[in-house]
Amino acid sequence: MRIRLWAFAAAMLAAGASAQAADCFSMTDWHGWKAASDDVLYLKVRLHDVYRVELSEKESFLKAPGMHLVSRAWGSEQVCNPIDLDLKLADNFSPGLATHLFIKSITKLTPEEVKALPKEDQP
Repeated sequence: MRIRLWAFAAAMLAAGASAQAADCFSMTDWHGWKAASDDVLYLKVRLHDVYRVELSEKESFLKAPGMHLVSRAWGSEQVCNPIDLDLKLADNFSPGLATHLFIKSITKLTPEEVKALPKEDQP
């Protein structure tokens, strides 16, 4: 009985890990971004994937001209959870000064959700 219970637990853990891995992306596959508001970003990943990044705090300069994101990988370059994505907002006029962005959630959009995005919000 114990062996079956452990086998079942291991199978569930593996299924959960593979389901989570499907929603992960490598930072090297990230090819663009767009701010939809002062607390929502859309990241373009690979050719057709889009991820919605919701920030914990509003950042009023997110849509300002000359702004860019600075990302840093700590260990693995896989992004699966908010803690995996270290983002800062910087501008072209003050190199070295950057504002840390606190990530609340990261969600991969379905193809239907990507198509439904307004043109100005598409990364």
